[in-house]
Amino acid sequence: MKVVSYFIASAALLMFVSIAGAEEFPIMDMIANNVIQKYQQMSCEELWKHKGEAKTPREQEFIQILRGNPQMRTEFINKVSPAIVNKMFECGMIP
Repeated sequence: MKVVSYFIASAALLMFVSIAGAEEFPIMDMIANNVIQKYQQMSCEELWKHKGEAKTPREQEFIQILRGNPQMRTEFINKVSPAIVNKMFECGMIP
């Protein structure tokens, strides 16, 4: 599962340069959908375990892209937040 998500993230990052000027972000949507699916499938124990782990180089690169593009960052956060916050609430990570 991780290998597939890393492959998708790699492809997304490579293709990002060609679509960076677009108003819609189909690659970001694909990555966001993978993040949502990851949180929905992850158990609370797995979530607690992964909470403090370092980010992979590809994850760090995507984070840098989001930092440099406020519009994409806003869309990404708006898309993934409900799944992440709900899972954190279910797992007792937030009140």
